[in-house]
Parts: sequence; structure tokens; C-alpha cells
Amino acid sequence: MHRKTFVAVAAGLGLLTLSACGSSADKGAADSKTVVLVSHSSWAVSKNVLKDFEKQSGYKVRVLTDGDAGQAVNKAILTKDNPQGDVFFGVDNTLLSRAIDNGLFQPYEAKGIGTVDAEYQLDKGRHRVTPVDYGDICVNYDKAYFGEHGLTPPRTLDDLVKPEYKNLLVTENAATSSPGLGFLLASAARYGDDSWPEYWTKLKANGVKVVDGWEQAYNQEFSGSAGGKKAKGDRPLVVSYASSPVAEVVYAKPRPATAPTGVADGTCFRQTEFAGLLSNAKNTKGGKALIDFLVGKEFQEDVPLNMFVYPVVRGAKVPAEFTEYGPAAKAPATLTPGRIADNRDQWVKTWTSLVLK
Repeated sequence: MHRKTFVAVAAGLGLLTLSACGSSADKGAADSKTVVLVSHSSWAVSKNVLKDFEKQSGYKVRVLTDGDAGQAVNKAILTKDNPQGDVFFGVDNTLLSRAIDNGLFQPYEAKGIGTVDAEYQLDKGRHRVTPVDYGDICVNYDKAYFGEHGLTPPRTLDDLVKPEYKNLLVTENAATSSPGLGFLLASAARYGDDSWPEYWTKLKANGVKVVDGWEQAYNQEFSGSAGGKKAKGDRPLVVSYASSPVAEVVYAKPRPATAPTGVADGTCFRQTEFAGLLSNAKNTKGGKALIDFLVGKEFQEDVPLNMFVYPVVRGAKVPAEFTEYGPAAKAPATLTPGRIADNRDQWVKTWTSLVLK
């Protein structure tokens, strides 16, 4: 969920985000009492929750984080014959087929998988990956900007190409960024194979700005984020997450009565994140125990305010802040993994030629 990379702040609030070099990973993986989790840089978990797993299982957890989801997945594929760790967390439905087709994971049916809603079990029956969380990639808007300019915020993808929103939107590169790719997939789901390129042609003509990743888009270009204000960002629309307003509220001091940002609900794409037992993992027993933990109720209820995503396990409690400031999209766009697999590379190639050239 990525997406949801308020981790630099989270680390200062007592959440655990660890990284280590490859040599440390090899040492940890060789130790049968250590299980190594490889993830993107948005990984975070409360210290007491991770300690509970270590106490109950007898395994120490070493976490390796490496960039955004796309970067982490690509590196995991390149190192699959001698993996950095035992479990990979953070591959999402936009990149799932790439990981599976490259043989990144070995099958494992997690204990408690029956408590995971069926709609998130995209590899059901094969169990090469286990759903862990979900969230929505959506356009966020700066409430203050639209209030000051007497302008109604956009609600749908169609709205974004209207003249009143010219030069207001910043998005991420679909070739290098998970939210950027999700936004492209939202347009493909909405307009179909024949018409989504036309939509992006209109969006480019309407002044959309493209940057490499979420960090730059949200914290430097967007006028509505805490980071954006410091960087004097001038774009009041940004591709981010439905849960981003929650983070703006949670980390603000003092906490505001309302979120300073809002979500254009008709622009969203549903993103599901998975964990999998890496092929050639050195500690498969520990890896299986860790995957079981990730779909356990304790971790699932810890997920929202750490990684700003929703749990996939039925009955897991969601903090009130999510209900109030960052509810999941009512009707997000979705695409089947098969359709994404069949079209993703060509869509990105077409998108690149239309938008970046």
C-alpha cells in the first residue's frame, strides 16, 4: 500500500522499520532461529506486535527493505536463486503475475487463510501468495486550495480533463511507481483498451505533471500535504491513497478536527498486497510461521495505523480514524490478474510514448 509511505514519521513514533545489507541477510537466513522478511520501504509494524510473534514462535525477525514495491519485486526476481530472505511482503495485484511467472514463490497454504475474504484470494487453490492487506489508489485534493479558489474538487476521472482543473494534477510514472501504475490501470478499467490512450492524451493536454515516485509527488509537488507545504508544492491534486487523509490527521500536531485533504472517490483503483514464501528460502519453517502471523488477528489489527491500509481478515477491527477520514472507496476500479498480466507491459509502453515523449 505502499503505497502509504509515511514511514519516516512512523519510525519516530515507535514503529519498527528495519533494513540491512545483503551480507547481514545471508547471515540471518542461515540461522534457523532467524526468519528474514524482504519488503518495500513502506513496511512498518508496532514493536510489541513483532515481539509477540518472536516470543510465541521462537524466531527472531530480520527485515530488509528496498525502495518501492516495483523496485523490491524486481530485485527479488533477480535474486530468486539465492534470495535475500525467506518471505517477501508487498507484491500487489498490479505486479503479481510478474512475480508468479518468474517463479518467485513456492506454494504455502497459510493457517487461517479461511478467514481472509475470498475477493482478495487472487491465487486461490495455488497458494503461492497470501493476501495481507488492501487499499485504494485515488486522486487526493487539497481542501484549502479548492476552498480559496471557489472551485469544486473533481470526483471522477472524467472531471480531471476539464479545463477548470488544468495544470492542477501531479501523478507518478506508471513505469516506475506502484501508485502511478494503479492510476493507469484505473483508466484502463474505466475506458477500455481502445479509449484509455485517448483519455491520457486529453489529460496530458490538460497539464498533468508526471514525476518518478510517490514521495516526490506527494511530499514535494502536492500543496495539501505536510511535506508539500514545506516544499511549497503548487499542485492541489495528486495520485495517492484513500487512506492518505488519515495519515495527515494522525501525524498532525495538534490533531485537526477535519482532514486537510480529501479523496476523489470516482478515481480509485483497488490494490491488494500479498506475502509469499520465497523459492529457495533457507528457513522455510520460519517463513511459514511468519506468513501465518501476517494473517493473524493481532497483525491484521495493527496494519491500518502503521501502513495505512485495510486488513483482509474478516472481523479484524479498523480504527475509527479510517471510518472518519479514510474510508475505502465505494466502487473502486478493478482488473483481473490475468488481464493485467496480458496487457500491463504493453499498456505501460503505450502510456510512456503518449505521456513522456
